[in-house]
Amino acid sequence: MGLRTKEIVKKFYESNFYKDEDVLRSYLHPEVELSWYGTTGLRRLNLEGIAQISEQLANSYESLRAEVEKVIAKSDNVAIHFTYHVRTIENPEEEMPLAHFLAMWEMKDGKLFKGVQISQLGEEIDENPWS
Repeated sequence: MGLRTKEIVKKFYESNFYKDEDVLRSYLHPEVELSWYGTTGLRRLNLEGIAQISEQLANSYESLRAEVEKVIAKSDNVAIHFTYHVRTIENPEEEMPLAHFLAMWEMKDGKLFKGVQISQLGEEIDENPWS
């Protein structure tokens, strides 16, 4: 399931889940659990909590684009490294890095089930961090 698992996770982060709750729910298991270590500390989120953050993203940004650096999968486990770039409602002409992420997920029934995510506020990125 490695390749399919990689594709599911990559497509989720590249999707418009933040603008369409049906898309969000199509990728996330109904009993999803996400532990997110960010600049404001640890947040433990279920499906409703993730949906609330997604709605906040939709209200705050004109667009959200994931630049995926690397995806690694083994069986039903996958890790992804990516940067979110945003265009603000106030300045839709300029895209800027929002945050860098490293997330690890366990899949269940073809959906993201248990995850741990670490983020850091955006800044210019290394053009090729894996070289």
